[in-house]
Formats: sequence, structure tokens, C-alpha cells
Amino acid sequence: MVLTDKQRGELHAGIYDYLVSRGPAFAECAEALARADPGAAGNASDDGDGGGTTKRPSSAGGSKSSAPVLEKKWTAVPRLQRRVLELERQVATSAKIHAHRSGGGADGASGGGGGLPGRERRMLPRPPAAHALRSHSASVTTVALHPVYTMAASGSEDGTIKLWDHESGEYLRTLKGHTNVVTCVDFSPAGGYLASTSTDLSVKVWDVQEFKCVRTLRGHDHTISAVRFVPPEIGALYLEKGRGANSGAEAAGGGGGGGADPSAAGSKFLVTASRDRTVKFWELSTGFCDHTLSDHSDWVRCLAVRPAIGGGAKAEGTGEEAAGEGASSSSSSPALVATSGNDRTIYVYRAHDKREKVCELRGHDHVVESLSFLVSSLLPKGGGASTSKPGGGAAGGSSRDYLASGSRDRSVRLWSVAGGGSCLRTFKAHENWVRGVLVHPSGNFILSCGDDRTVRVFDVKSDRCLRTIEDAHGHFVTSIAMHHTLPILVSGGVDHVVKCWQLD
Repeated sequence: MVLTDKQRGELHAGIYDYLVSRGPAFAECAEALARADPGAAGNASDDGDGGGTTKRPSSAGGSKSSAPVLEKKWTAVPRLQRRVLELERQVATSAKIHAHRSGGGADGASGGGGGLPGRERRMLPRPPAAHALRSHSASVTTVALHPVYTMAASGSEDGTIKLWDHESGEYLRTLKGHTNVVTCVDFSPAGGYLASTSTDLSVKVWDVQEFKCVRTLRGHDHTISAVRFVPPEIGALYLEKGRGANSGAEAAGGGGGGGADPSAAGSKFLVTASRDRTVKFWELSTGFCDHTLSDHSDWVRCLAVRPAIGGGAKAEGTGEEAAGEGASSSSSSPALVATSGNDRTIYVYRAHDKREKVCELRGHDHVVESLSFLVSSLLPKGGGASTSKPGGGAAGGSSRDYLASGSRDRSVRLWSVAGGGSCLRTFKAHENWVRGVLVHPSGNFILSCGDDRTVRVFDVKSDRCLRTIEDAHGHFVTSIAMHHTLPILVSGGVDHVVKCWQLD
């Protein structure tokens, strides 16, 4: 150990003061130290503890404050060691959570996330659950994740919506307003609002900052099953405006509340599906129904939306022609809405303009319970922002054209909506109804949950079930949601519990 003269002088003064304070038993030791370094005794004598020792300035230039230095530093060492260990654990945890955000976050060779060198980080759920969130008094019917914050929302048959911090597992708030079962919740693309639907025939829009309902939409004649914010068009002007520049409080019409600001929502429209066999588009700022689709012949149970992708120019043409051009052109790909339900047919529409039908997909033998495009941000992307290049998907084609469906026929199907639509894969591993599906952000996996109480991961490339989380919930697993960047998956079940799963 190499000490400076000042440090050595302070150390000797501290030792001398300690020996003197211990009484006659250590007097000889103190005198020996004073003979070896008179400066130590000189520093200590400033406090009156030097006895008859000659007062001399220390070579280290010590002072009165140096006397208790030994005791202070000695007790500080264990405390600092504990703090260092605690910080090291926090760093390791943060590295696992945020490794995917770095340039090579998905690749263990980058050194992030504490993974094995050279091993790809696939971001798949693993047991056990990180948190089990309990507060609902009835079955959890739907879950959603905030696009920016570590916030999760859950809806239940108890008529309430609960907000949670999925990172810490803390309960945040309960939103009350519905008078019957909450069937679906969805955060807006920019995160300013939460939309919810219920069997009470209402759609509610909630301000996430104020935790209050700002608009209630009515118009369906039967149970409203699903709701999604419609992804904005590329170059939408309202996305450039700040909150309040086009204040929703100035909007008129609709139900209760002052309205919602499209710039804060990152969306101008909501789309809902109902048991009355219709799909409705609602203008967020006014609450008016803008468009109604009536192609389904039975209960419409589920919705999925895909954001626009491209360099700013919208695809030309309508219907299947537009879908084909959008899929094949790297410059533009339109926002889409997919719907399905009891009639087993999946319809895909353009999300804007005249909302023409793009394609019809058939193949399920029972009610379709869930739909999902590639999990991603719903805000428009540039031409180079797609997860995989056209033609580079695991099952052929681009993963941005993937659409997954889960059905009561116990199967999960992967479709491509390009070129009029086609079925790419069929997975039959579930032993009961499939209640929820997701297309992994990488485009390489399909995640699903069902009434067999499992959460399953399917590998698109190898066409097999890659991972199964048995007994994910104590009862049926009703819904799942995955964040497009954070390594988190949440699930809800009939057991009244919301679970948070870390991704490895």
C-alpha cells in the first residue's frame, strides 16, 4: 500500500488517539508510536490527549479533525461494501432490461444484458412470473401496455380498469365508470389516452395523466368486444402539434367529458367491434361515428391494427391492389385494420380514406378469438424502419405483413396480408380454446395463450412449439400483451390475477 505523507500522518494520529483513549492498558503502545512518529502525538495533543508529549507539527500537516478518522473510516468500510454490492446488482438488472436498446442489444456478443457471448437474445417469456398483481375481484378479461411508461392496464368482469407499474409490481390507480364487464382496453399510440369497451354498450376514453374519463361514445346496439386506436397516416399534421394546440376541450358532441386531443393521443380515430355485427370508426376529438363496416354476418369479437410504413407517399389504388403495392413497395405501406369473430372469417381493411376491403382470410373451423399484427409502435415509420426487409420474413415475405389469429378450434394461424392474403403456418399445440395471440416484434415467433392455462411460443421458421409455460395461471388465460421495446409480457386470467413475465 502506498500512502501520501498526509495520509500517513492522519493514520498515525488516528491510531495514537485510539490507543490513548483505550486507557492505561495501551499506554505503552501509545508511547512507542509517539517515539516512532512524534508528529502523531503532536496532532493528538491538540485535543488535550497528548499528556506530557512535546507538541510538534506533523509532517503530514494533520489537524483536529484527523483524530477520529480511524473510527470513522473503519465503520464506513462495511457500509460502503454493502452499497457497492447493491449498486452492482442494480447495474446487472438494468443491463438485462435495457440491453436490447443498444445497437447489438439482441446479440449477446455485444456484451449487453449479461447474456452468453455470441448468443442471440430472443426476448421470450420465461417462468416464473416476475410479479403476480392481485386486486380485481373477478376474471381479468383484457390487458394492455403503455407505449412509453412502465404502465400496464387490466380490465375485468368486476367493471373496473386497474393501472399497474409492471416493473415494480405496484398498484397505481383504479378507473371506475363502466357499469358492466370491461371487455377490452388499449393505450393510444402516443400514450396520452386509454380506451376501454364494455358490455354496458359504451366506449370510454380516459386521460392517463389525469386518470379521468374525457369522452364516452355510444352507438353500438349490443356488447362491444374490442377497441383499438387507429394508427395515423404518414405525415399527419396533428402529430406535429403539441398538447393543447388543438385542445379536445374545444370539441363538441359525443358523450360525456370534454374530449380528447389527437396530438396527445397520436391518433385521430378509434375502431370498435361489436356483437351487433358491425365495426365502427369514431372521431376521437368529436366522438362522432365516422364510418361503419357491416361485412360480418355474426358477432365481431376481435380487432388488430397495423401502422403505416413508408417514406411519406401513400400507396395508390384500392382494395387488394393497394395491399399488394403497399407490401411490395419499400416506399409506402398503408395502415390496416383486421377484424374477425363468430363467422370465422378475417377481413382486412385500409384504415383510412374509404376504408376499402383489402382481403378475406378463411381457414378456421370455429370462432376466432384474437388477432394480432406484428407487435410494434403504432406511430408511422420510415421506409427503413420495418422489422424485416420485404422478402426476408421467417415464413417468406415481410414480417410487417404477418397477421396471427387464435381460435376456439385450438389452432394458431399465421397469415400474410400481401397479395390478397394467404395462410403461411398453422400451429396446433393448444389443448383448449386459444384466447390471445401476438406476433413477436422480431417476426420470428408467435406467442399465444388459452384455456389450457398455458402461454406458448411458436417458432415461425421451424414450424414448431418452441416453449410452453405450463400453469401460467391457476385458471384460463384470457389475454396477453407484449411491449414493442421493453422486455415485458403481461397476461390476465380467470383467476383474477395479472402476471408480469420477464423476457430472456
